[in-house]
Amino acid sequence: MEAEEKKQKRRRRKFTDEFKAGAVSLVLDQGKLPSEVARNLDLTPSSLGHWVEQERADRGKSKRGTLTTDYKEELARLRKENRELRMEPELLKNYLARPAPSVAPETPVLVALAG
Repeated sequence: MEAEEKKQKRRRRKFTDEFKAGAVSLVLDQGKLPSEVARNLDLTPSSLGHWVEQERADRGKSKRGTLTTDYKEELARLRKENRELRMEPELLKNYLARPAPSVAPETPVLVALAG
């Protein structure tokens, strides 16, 4: 009967930057085992592992070639800017392809003089 029961998927949780920093500090600064920290804080080992690896990269000590947080942010900003710049010629081309709006000839304005 237990084999028939499906393991329920854990609901995705969000953690503050302070919480992540504290968990990472336990591993990197205090020398605790990642598996122990993950178990004590009710985290998945993979989540804690990602946080630890990112902090190692930010400290310049990553052996995996992980990009630093600053580099990732700059890369995302540059990719967004690149997408926008690639769109500009298309937008301009579409704008110029439209027929010019018809402009009504100027109509004289009648001013009533009270008098």
